[in-house]
Amino acid sequence: MLKWALRIGILICPLVLLIGQDIDANITTQNRRSSTVADQISDPAERVAFLALFQNTQPKQMLEQAKLFLARFPQSAFLFQAYEMAARASFGVEDYDAGLNYAKQSLTLLPENPLLLVSVADVEAQKHLNDAAISDARDAVEYLDRFAAPGTVAPESWPELKSKLKATAEFAEGRALLEQAVALPTGEKREALLKDCKVLLAEAQMLNPSDVEVTYLFGLVQLASGDLNSAAGSFARIYRANGALVSKAHENLLNIYKTLDSHDAFEDFVRQAERQDSVSSRSKLAAVGSPSVQLMSDYAGSTSCQGCHSSVYRQWSQTGMSKMLRPYAPQNVIGDFQNDNEFYPEDEAPYRQGTAEYANSPGRTLFARMVIRDGRHYFDIRQSDGKLHAYPVDYTIGSKFQQAYATRLPNGEIHVFPIQYSALQKRWINYWKIIDGALSERSDLHSWERLSAATSYQAVCAVCHTSQLRNVKGGGFDVNNVEFKEPGIDCEMCHGPSAQHVMDMTIDEPYLKPALDPPVNFYDLDNRDFDGVCAQCHMQSAIRASGPSGELNYSRAGEFFQRNLSIPFAEFSRIGFYKDGRFRQTTFIVEALQRSQCFKKGQVSCGTCHDPHGHDAASNPTSVKFRDQPDLMCTNCHSQFQDGASLAGHTHHRVDSEGSRCVSCHMPRIMDAVLFRARTHQIDDIPNAGMTERFGQEESPNACLLCHSEKNAGWVKEKLAGWKPAPQS
Repeated sequence: MLKWALRIGILICPLVLLIGQDIDANITTQNRRSSTVADQISDPAERVAFLALFQNTQPKQMLEQAKLFLARFPQSAFLFQAYEMAARASFGVEDYDAGLNYAKQSLTLLPENPLLLVSVADVEAQKHLNDAAISDARDAVEYLDRFAAPGTVAPESWPELKSKLKATAEFAEGRALLEQAVALPTGEKREALLKDCKVLLAEAQMLNPSDVEVTYLFGLVQLASGDLNSAAGSFARIYRANGALVSKAHENLLNIYKTLDSHDAFEDFVRQAERQDSVSSRSKLAAVGSPSVQLMSDYAGSTSCQGCHSSVYRQWSQTGMSKMLRPYAPQNVIGDFQNDNEFYPEDEAPYRQGTAEYANSPGRTLFARMVIRDGRHYFDIRQSDGKLHAYPVDYTIGSKFQQAYATRLPNGEIHVFPIQYSALQKRWINYWKIIDGALSERSDLHSWERLSAATSYQAVCAVCHTSQLRNVKGGGFDVNNVEFKEPGIDCEMCHGPSAQHVMDMTIDEPYLKPALDPPVNFYDLDNRDFDGVCAQCHMQSAIRASGPSGELNYSRAGEFFQRNLSIPFAEFSRIGFYKDGRFRQTTFIVEALQRSQCFKKGQVSCGTCHDPHGHDAASNPTSVKFRDQPDLMCTNCHSQFQDGASLAGHTHHRVDSEGSRCVSCHMPRIMDAVLFRARTHQIDDIPNAGMTERFGQEESPNACLLCHSEKNAGWVKEKLAGWKPAPQS
């Protein structure tokens, strides 16, 4: 099993790493883009060394190239690839301890790497590191289900490969669980572990029926459970296959044969076990079946909720979600169309660490003037003919930190102007250039007059800014043929289609239903379903696919919201990540939360800290709960820190100081939002002085240095070391 997993990883690994995907884009099955990641490396020597990592397939040469890269470029943004190469190559030359160490370094920088995790779990199980093998195998299976195929794997090849990888991970976990079980005395705990083993290995057998190692391990589990007849069936299958495990299978069959004191000849006993195993296998396959699919109710529209839920409806109406897209009304415009109402491209400055500086440059040329004529708002945009062309504002997009504007063409297409207004900066900006850099089509101001998909509201923005988006002719996102039921994010985008509910309530027929059935009862959802609803808009990595009738951001069968697969994070442009592996941009807010132990092992969800239709939306743009007592977001679970003395002992700061606020250390403001710094949502983030020493504060921002800006990473390391409890003698 180990050699197969390593070989697959070595074959795929070099290919996966040469893909790059734009940040803050509507990523679909149609426009998933490929570009060379190496092109992002500005240092020619580093670029050559990076490409050299993928020129060898022999483990020894791979290891030498990886070591060379790590030694020469210890501050590279691509260390996770180099460490992964070193890990796989070390496994290939059977230096497993070194391989595990390299893998740990890689997974620290990029935890969501199922291909590496499968190999790591397999090695850990072989080395009897059972707890680690179980944890890494489970993560591998979760990520294989969560992420789409690597960009360079042929779509038709991925299902079989994915099945084999999952089977390998389940084999590793089953092996570790079996070893834990047989070390226990007879009792409930042992039986529970063996039962879990059987479930895992039965699944692995279905995923990869030809893998005799899975079958052999399943036989050992059955044997340990005292199910001798079933174990005989598993070993008989291997015995007849006449492979590498035939002698071990034969030995176990003889022992079972003697224990059962069978009166049949040994070969007859084996044939009988084979027949029983075959019948059992067919029964398991027949029991799987196809799940039934529930058709959804119709959509009733937000106003249908107002009658019974008037208070919540009123509060929702004041939130940013309801204002994501609004038909033009003068009172909704927050941009300056009268005074500072001109945009000059030469005034732009690079955006760094949450700020952007601007200056009136000499020789600048006017690109756009935002004006009011006869009470109507317009954009006058200079085009390639040198003239200013006037476009009316027909829609406003957003209402809190920033606002964009769109115009509707005679053919029905809606296009978003390239200039947006920052309410924080009090000026007009080319936001896409800040997010994308200067290379994307939408950041090029002159792409406006082409009115292509790059500026199309329907193709780029509507998936997260409008409700029940649909291509009326079927198919995917398009500048044509796309319509929406309501502008903004309506009640039913989060609670699901509610026409049946409205009808039942109208005739006064209350009914019981599961929490996830529309209208969703969020109070009873687990955190993964809760965040699945929010992830419809707040997950950058989602690959959006259309439904059978052209549904683009909802579903009409099964669950009302789409659980989109994600692009592997290694394929994204590094502009979205710090060099230490943490997410840099708030578009990855759900992905950051999903890395947290509070999410993975606890029940933290978006709703733990945010109220999507709170009573104070106007003064609370981030919709956080407990504004006056922010620690309650954490201490409602971590109740030991509600006591002031315990809190001060944990934080080493005065109880009433900013340094004692949970979010100051564990959710520092390091994520780039719309021209301000937001808190990271990798909640259990802990100041890591070593990373900051390696990459610097700009590429590995340390929470301590956000306050103590006059200090350095060495000072942080010394302080943190002094806070650790003394070792017990």
